Amino acid sequence: MKEDFLHYVWKYKLFDTSNLLTTNNEAITIINSGMHNTDAGPDFFNGKIQIGNTVWAGNIEIHINSSDWLAHQHQNDKSYENVVLHVVFNDDKTIYDAHNNPIPTLELKHLVSDKLMAKNQYLQNSKDWIPCQNQITAVDDFTIKTWLNRLAVERLERKAEEIQLTLQQNKNDWEQTFYQYLFKYFGLKVNALPFEQLAKNTSVKIAEKHNQLISIEALYYGQAGFLENNIKDEYYLRLQKEYQFLKAKFSLQPIDKSLWKLLRLRPANFPTIRISQLANLLNNQTRLFAKVLNVTDVKEVEKLFKTETSAYWKNHYQFGVAAEKSSIKKVGKTLINALIINVIIPFLFVYGKQKQEEKLMDKALFFLENIKSESNSIISKWEELDVISSNAMQSQALLELKNNYCSQKKCLNCNIGNKILQQ
Repeated sequence: MKEDFLHYVWKYKLFDTSNLLTTNNEAITIINSGMHNTDAGPDFFNGKIQIGNTVWAGNIEIHINSSDWLAHQHQNDKSYENVVLHVVFNDDKTIYDAHNNPIPTLELKHLVSDKLMAKNQYLQNSKDWIPCQNQITAVDDFTIKTWLNRLAVERLERKAEEIQLTLQQNKNDWEQTFYQYLFKYFGLKVNALPFEQLAKNTSVKIAEKHNQLISIEALYYGQAGFLENNIKDEYYLRLQKEYQFLKAKFSLQPIDKSLWKLLRLRPANFPTIRISQLANLLNNQTRLFAKVLNVTDVKEVEKLFKTETSAYWKNHYQFGVAAEKSSIKKVGKTLINALIINVIIPFLFVYGKQKQEEKLMDKALFFLENIKSESNSIISKWEELDVISSNAMQSQALLELKNNYCSQKKCLNCNIGNKILQQ
């Protein structure tokens, strides 16, 4: 048993509350369980209980064993001086306050049902893909849907915090921050880190100073470390020459080429292809974030991010190596949707939140509801359990549920887990 289970039991009063007695046989009535505290200090603030004929207001501390009070050194911490009730599963030691008076203690050992404890133990010990894999089909649709709606917003809030941290590092420069996230997600999972490093290492302001595609491509290929080889190719040599000029002019330093990964990547996702697409996008769309703020629907966003490589890459995937077939390498709808979900929507949400413009926050949620569900191994697994995602808001929520609840076995913090435990 873990202490958070006892927090859960106390918070929702999932124990026999009739004829409660302290370990000193004084009658207890729980008027208010208090506010759950997840930070340092007592577990529940501002509780209200009646012991005998006296009503006490104060904090409540919860432990597996009463002796944990001493093990956690609470006797030396002044923030525990206002504890009016010590709730324990097992009372193995009398605990005294600073005035040497016994702290009123409630023992739960014989008050919590064996069935509830067995359910919790089952979920915590489960080796299945999700702990409640064999019980989730018994949970009603309303509980699941309302929980997923909440998780979608929770995921957005968490992404907003990450963006705000990057924004602070960039001295409140929205364009540069947006640009970094755009690069990161253009690289997909495999090359997210080097693409992010490339954007950090190459200010968007430098790209905006040039209106020729060859200059922007030279800037990014050079900064990515791709122009340091001896390749006898006219296009390559032209990029190399242009980059040497830019490098000296702006005192640039390329990132380490070894960061890039090609293994098991489809050629269309090679960083050489993605860099040309990005260069073309930035050449055609300046002040991109400002334009994103003004879009009105998903189709308008899709149109904004439609781009392709320069002519050289129609016949190549790597420098100096001709491809077997010629093809126009456009940014596909799958990547555009990923950019909308992971970049555009979170930025609309956090900008609206920071500027107190609810319309932008509502627009972000509207976009999520109007993009089709993501398709990946996690969403496929949920479908096997008859939890179907019909749009991006639900698929984002399911990713949040799996990664930040199920995989960490936070069943006690999950509305679905709560429903199963309390059925």
